[in-house]
Amino acid sequence: MSNADFSKRPLGICFTSTGQAEVLVWAPKASQVELMLNDGNTSIPLRKGEHGYWHEVTDQVKAYDTYTYRIDEEQEYPDPASKSQPLGVHGPSQATDLEQFQWDDESWQNLPLQDYVLYELHVGTFTPQGTFAGLEQKLDYLIELGVTAIEIMPVAQFPGKRNWGYDGVFPFAVQDSYGGPKGLQRLVNVCHQKGLAVVLDVVYNHLGPEGNYLGVYGHYFTDKYNTPWGPAINFDDAWSDDVRRYFIENLLMWFRDYHIDAVRLDAVHAIKDFSPVHILREMKQHVNYLMEKTGRTHHMIVELDLNDTRFINPLEEQGYGMDAQWVDEFHHALRVTMTGENTGYYADFTGICDLAKAYRDAYVYDGQYSPHRFKSFGVKAEHNPGHQFIVFSQNHDQVGNRMLGERLGQLVSFEMQKLAAAAVIFSPFLPMLWMGEEYSEPNPFQYFVSHTDPQLAQAVREGRKAEFAAFHAQGEAPDPMAEKTFLQSKLQWELLEEELHQTMFRYYQTLLRLRQELPALKKLNREHVAVEENEAHQTLILRRGHQNEQVVCLMNFSAEPQTLLLPIGAKEWNLVLDSASPDWNGPQATELKAAGGSKVTLQPESALVYQVAFK
Repeated sequence: MSNADFSKRPLGICFTSTGQAEVLVWAPKASQVELMLNDGNTSIPLRKGEHGYWHEVTDQVKAYDTYTYRIDEEQEYPDPASKSQPLGVHGPSQATDLEQFQWDDESWQNLPLQDYVLYELHVGTFTPQGTFAGLEQKLDYLIELGVTAIEIMPVAQFPGKRNWGYDGVFPFAVQDSYGGPKGLQRLVNVCHQKGLAVVLDVVYNHLGPEGNYLGVYGHYFTDKYNTPWGPAINFDDAWSDDVRRYFIENLLMWFRDYHIDAVRLDAVHAIKDFSPVHILREMKQHVNYLMEKTGRTHHMIVELDLNDTRFINPLEEQGYGMDAQWVDEFHHALRVTMTGENTGYYADFTGICDLAKAYRDAYVYDGQYSPHRFKSFGVKAEHNPGHQFIVFSQNHDQVGNRMLGERLGQLVSFEMQKLAAAAVIFSPFLPMLWMGEEYSEPNPFQYFVSHTDPQLAQAVREGRKAEFAAFHAQGEAPDPMAEKTFLQSKLQWELLEEELHQTMFRYYQTLLRLRQELPALKKLNREHVAVEENEAHQTLILRRGHQNEQVVCLMNFSAEPQTLLLPIGAKEWNLVLDSASPDWNGPQATELKAAGGSKVTLQPESALVYQVAFK
């Protein structure tokens, strides 16, 4: 780890205890930098320091003043480390004192990662208001559901008012249309008062195109590598020390100034870094140092498409120290089992045999040949505990990157949705729900943007059409720029008043309650997992245990009733869940008790869960 102390964030404008403003900007490309205050009425020349940093301490800047930097007596630009952009990505920055917020969460202790039940949501479409304040009003609902951690899609300032968040261009600024910095601080504060952890999605592999002024200031990008979004962020080329500092400080800001409990780092496989110390490893070292100073705990979760345990292995084992990762392969194996899809990356998955392997091994591909990738892929994850793997039946990517943005509920039956929920929630991993799935929301979640640059907007439209040109038989890809695309992606909360949707909500509640109450489901010990699949009958038996308790989950993914044998060794198994019961709008209930070795009949697309405690 470098010697710099990032526990206090010096980049941008920070206020001292005496009310003075400390100004610091990295602009090695500039020969002169001025701070232009309140529409340029005041100009404050900055002094040049080492490595391209410009700085000044002044009492002329007050909280909520707007400002820009004028480079070489020419054009003015917003602050690369701006904490607030109230007039959007092209407008001036606003001086913001994050330390002014009055926190009431002193008694809050972040949950151990193994206690996380995650709920991914998009602020703009989660509520009619599309704001942090709107989300705050739904927290009691999420607690009632059984969620312990909300995972918020990116909130870094993006162009316009409608965006998934991955087009952010001001990593330090909180989206103004969501409620800005104070709105996010208040939301986290209330979450902690109610016992909810907060996970924030952050993007360190690219920045969006519109309003991206970082290249004006310094060497933030390198043409050494290509990414799907253009030049890579410069983590290992010339001038990279200060680029690394910028993103490390950003990460620490979320933890320190917003009390965020965990971050989900987007697509870390797209971070290009061949430094002796990978940027993720260095980030983890600084987070560990911050935790030592504050006494608070923070987790780092990654989206990773490499099946490489180096990312999630501890620092002392020469890993990068990430605490957990998303496992798309579990989703893919489950989706193919349910639907038989075989296009794109689904071509790598055979269905129920791969789902069984995911339960056993976390990674489906752990060294064998991948037809989709045309190479051998992955390593074994034998020694990584269950809480390091986050699984799901849907998420923003797997829904929103379909041409029409269909949720799982539009692709499979009501019964299969219930089976999918059981498959995820009773896995030996951390479950994550996608907003609305718990009541079978039928509205799609589609790709939407609101670029103000007409040429860029047209390019996005044409790119989306070209991406799905082969699927024209399904209709036209929705226009990403149209407000309608955004509005029809919003949740319909009124549906919870309808019996079918209320039934699904109660079903999800029951699954999450069982996961919490039964030690064999709550304890994520992968050594006490046994799986038996039958490809011909499309059935799977998942067995989990803890101390003297055993839980067995019988799953039938076929369209026909199937007969399975309950494991021997127990005199009597107690039925704790029957997804086909009329209680859950299912076709037929099963007997409450059954002896070990006896036959039980599973209804089509259903799950039975039995429990026994040995004396």
